[in-house]
Amino acid sequence: MRTSRDGRRGRPVLRRLDAHAARAAGRPGPAKGLAIDLGSSGIRAWVAGQGLVTGGPAGWEHSATRPVRRGRIVDAETCAGLLGRLADVALGADREGGVVVLSHPVLAGQEHRATARELVASLGVSRAVVLNSASAAAGCTGDPAGGPVLVVDMGAELTEVALLVDGTVVDARQVDAGLSDLDPGSVPAELVGNVIDMITSMWREDRHGAVRGALRRGPVLTGGGALRHDVTDRITGRLGVPVRIAPDPSTAVVRGAALFLDSVLCPAAAGAVSVRPVRLR
Repeated sequence: MRTSRDGRRGRPVLRRLDAHAARAAGRPGPAKGLAIDLGSSGIRAWVAGQGLVTGGPAGWEHSATRPVRRGRIVDAETCAGLLGRLADVALGADREGGVVVLSHPVLAGQEHRATARELVASLGVSRAVVLNSASAAAGCTGDPAGGPVLVVDMGAELTEVALLVDGTVVDARQVDAGLSDLDPGSVPAELVGNVIDMITSMWREDRHGAVRGALRRGPVLTGGGALRHDVTDRITGRLGVPVRIAPDPSTAVVRGAALFLDSVLCPAAAGAVSVRPVRLR
């Protein structure tokens, strides 16, 4: 900003306000936000204004001390340390006004969700949000609302299928199996079979035609499994409908969480991002 002149005619002095000075002057400091996908294969994080900053730690999926297994937090203390170090780098020491969005599996239990909330709240930010991964992925692919959407998330140790109607998760299925359970070079018949079985189960219980409508639009495939043609081609063949692969499917959840983060930090500029709570039948 321009301040008083320094005595040299016509030459203003520029001074950069820090966050405390900006708030004291009645103007907001820089927006601080962090979106996190805490998965079985590692942490993916998105920093407001910077983008994707990490896909690690490397070797997480092969570690015997992994704090997240089958999509569930099993070691809260280790998770707290990892998230704290990430927040130190991404948000700095002064976290006033900061926002953190942490994704979780759609069918994460009450204990997992409570632990996730505690972990985010412990980071000392002004607002902490936990967001289900299907809503995040749907937002990332441009389907946060406006009709039925079927999201198939095939991760390292967890596979989920969720049906969203107008932005709300109304049904979901989960199998504790994923890519890491496949033998190297094997045909992914079991993974594909799990996906088809979950979709078929939802279709049989669907009373309003939402699953049929979502299938006509094409299910959205996310997660590492969506990167494998032998998986996606088999799903297409078994369903008999085209599928839609999310852009960069392995980061779709964290990028969808980042969109929600933007809508919190800059509501007027973020556009229409509709993410609603899970309401399972």
